[in-house]
Amino acid sequence: MKLFKSLYARTMRWSRAPQAPWYLAGLSFAESSFFPIPPDVMLAPMSLAQPARAWRFALITTIASVLGGLLGYAIGYFAFDALEPWIQKAGYWERYLRAHAWFEEWGFWAVFVAGFSPIPYKVFTIAAGTLSMALGPFVLASTIGRGARFYLVAGLLAWGGPRMEQALERYVEWIGWAVVALVIVAYLVLRG
Repeated sequence: MKLFKSLYARTMRWSRAPQAPWYLAGLSFAESSFFPIPPDVMLAPMSLAQPARAWRFALITTIASVLGGLLGYAIGYFAFDALEPWIQKAGYWERYLRAHAWFEEWGFWAVFVAGFSPIPYKVFTIAAGTLSMALGPFVLASTIGRGARFYLVAGLLAWGGPRMEQALERYVEWIGWAVVALVIVAYLVLRG
């Protein structure tokens, strides 16, 4: 079954489309405040397909992500009481409480780490608004953390360029099934 090879080919076609930067910006904005899929899933293939434009894609992703982070901040600041039940039902409540505790202790550094790491950044943007974190440090930490992450992703894939694209195409089925297996194992370990 060649499931991942066809998905990979389709993703690479989409990443070369003229409107792809707009979709990248929209995904980056949404992910920072409410959407669960990280922008890396678009940034990576776009940087791989068009290495000469990778830095531009990283800039678009960073700016849109920080602007989306400001929406998350506003949600936390103005509408948290209305959204609290949704956050609990969506399974983000424990993460929110952890983010809240980190903010009380680390502030700026909590936003920076969340911006760079695979920790759901949206949880931290909402928590920052809920706790009324100073807006200047929030924007600075978001810009540095998100920018470092997205420029790293874009840079690595642009550096790999056509060689990496060929290697990925050759091994995408193995990589895809290995990731599925790791997710299942992680789920079983964390559940038990």
